[in-house]
Amino acid sequence: MTDAPRLYLDDLVPGMVLRSGELTVTAEAIKAFARDFDPQPFHLDEAAAEGTFFGGLAASGWHTAALTMRLLVEGGLPLAGGIVGAGMDELRWPRPVRPGDRLRLESEVLEVRPSRSRPNQGLVKARTTTLNQDGEPVQVLVANLVVPRREPMPA
Repeated sequence: MTDAPRLYLDDLVPGMVLRSGELTVTAEAIKAFARDFDPQPFHLDEAAAEGTFFGGLAASGWHTAALTMRLLVEGGLPLAGGIVGAGMDELRWPRPVRPGDRLRLESEVLEVRPSRSRPNQGLVKARTTTLNQDGEPVQVLVANLVVPRREPMPA
């Protein structure tokens, strides 16, 4: 995790955009993830992947989701209390992640709602777009996150 200041519910406003650092995806990482979690030919072998829908080696969407989580945790969405999900409204993979792709995130705060029943926290709806080195979206995630308040409001 980064040393960036942690953001509380009270710090977040709709329209706020937060950006992550970058990471590079390797063919070895794509294959290792696939061996453990999504052992399909287009994730495991370049030659076998050539004749598939993807036309070449592609990361599993679940690998892309895991890499997105890593970038979020490493400072892409520096929330106090960590990245605590309460569910997703949307998860799309508009294009595949390929070996050599450099991924980064842009997270936009869509909604901020203090909890009525738990005054020490609230919910934030955020759209996180995972982009490749060409600025093309490879994943779009709209998630609902539990975020603590800086100072609990009176009940």
